[in-house]
Amino acid sequence: MTTATTTGTTTDGTAPKGAGLVLGTLILVAVVANLNLAVANVALPDIGIAFKASQTALDLVSVGFSVGLAGTVLYFGAIGDRYGRKSMLLLGTLLAIPTSLLAAYAPDVNVLIVARVLGGVAAGMAFPTTLALITALWSGPGRTKAIALWSAVGGSVAALGPFLAGLALHWFWWGSCFLLTLPLAVVALALSWKLVPAHVHETTDRVDHLGGVLSVVGIVALVVAINFAPTPGAGRVALITAGVAVVALVAFVIRQRTTDHPLFDLTIGGRRIFWVAAVGGLIVFGSLMGAIFIGLQFLQNVLGYSTLRSGAVVIPAALCMMLVAPRSAKLIHRIGSRLTLLLGYSFCLLGFVVMLVGWTAHASIAVVILAFAFAGVGVGLAGTPASHSLTGSVPVRRVGMASATSDLQRDLGGSIMQSILGAILTAGYAADIAKTAQASSTPVPSSVTDTLERSYASAAALAHQNPAHASQIISAARSSFLTGSNWAYLAGCIAILLGAVVVGVFFPRKDAELRLLDEYAAADAVPEASPAS
Repeated sequence: MTTATTTGTTTDGTAPKGAGLVLGTLILVAVVANLNLAVANVALPDIGIAFKASQTALDLVSVGFSVGLAGTVLYFGAIGDRYGRKSMLLLGTLLAIPTSLLAAYAPDVNVLIVARVLGGVAAGMAFPTTLALITALWSGPGRTKAIALWSAVGGSVAALGPFLAGLALHWFWWGSCFLLTLPLAVVALALSWKLVPAHVHETTDRVDHLGGVLSVVGIVALVVAINFAPTPGAGRVALITAGVAVVALVAFVIRQRTTDHPLFDLTIGGRRIFWVAAVGGLIVFGSLMGAIFIGLQFLQNVLGYSTLRSGAVVIPAALCMMLVAPRSAKLIHRIGSRLTLLLGYSFCLLGFVVMLVGWTAHASIAVVILAFAFAGVGVGLAGTPASHSLTGSVPVRRVGMASATSDLQRDLGGSIMQSILGAILTAGYAADIAKTAQASSTPVPSSVTDTLERSYASAAALAHQNPAHASQIISAARSSFLTGSNWAYLAGCIAILLGAVVVGVFFPRKDAELRLLDEYAAADAVPEASPAS
């Protein structure tokens, strides 16, 4: 193991030389990934019109980046632990540049989906490395504060991204939103090269490449299956990809149990603090991404907001996250991670309840902002304990695994929740628009019904082609979209309640949490010892 001599001791524990600059650089790299993750959602209506895309294609544009990131973070986290986290950081930041250009100038929706996935792969190299380096370079209360700032800025950028994208779309074409990260990526690349220490607490263990491939195939196939499940005529694709996902993920678990150098140490992953924090964070981060994904389309399709105004009303979520996250770090030390997580869940639930009850066809901007603000407070409270519990319950040599799991909370959680909520939206919209067409006093041709069922964007394009019936088509499409979105908000409420039950029942109270963390540290300090459970 090679350890860089770049740390010093402070009152908050160990920290690297030039700690502020190093942390700022790592956060900037995370900003590049988070901004790329968030910019597509506000552009979906414009993309749908430009390419006459189906709702499923739009869902894949939205989740493509998350799929690429979530599918690779475990594998790339292990490669970084073994061969150099700084190298992975630099490579991922560099590749963010051409993938952003490909997305911006994509000639069709399929190329755009591919560009988004490749952008996620680039982020999969860089993003998990940022948290791994924070965990390796800082210790003690200083690490908690650094993670809180990393979590707050990352989550806030994810919420601020739609506004920045809306600003770009107000003046330029739909592809301009994918160019926002280019100058940031160039600056982050230069700063990372100069400031970030290399070879800090890295392992010499072999990388489980077979396990890495199985994890990529399993996660990607799972998300694709969820997206295609509600699509008319795509049942076979959904069934095949679901089968591939099950086989790959089962094979992954078997591989991790039998190999001497697992990609994901299931013994450590079975620690109560680790797995409950992983599940809890996955649901809360996924809920935020799902809310933004559905909400931005609701604002434009139902309320008729412009792209700029739609992005602007998400800003309160970003501000609330930035204000609350530092206080979340203090709450962890005062009341423990369990109660801090549950407090965050309460605010997330309030946000979805406001969406379900208050986001009607005539909702005021105050009600829209209130829902996003509640969600922002919830994620700001829950994000820090979720990430802190993961990194605190593993040995430093496995921080790549912990940081990758933390990223999976955001990215796999976002992919799955967006895919599930998007699938529910698609099913609800299609069912309602079909019902409306059947109830029409004028017979509606099946070809027209099929077009209407594809997506709101398809209905809008049809209305543009038939100005005599445009108002009826748009009215029906808006009503059906509202029905589908309400189905999605209800599903979000149920997911948050289930997550709260898991945290409330299985996450240890403060005293037990501290005792377990001490047991984990003691077990990790003894070679060949069996970790505490």
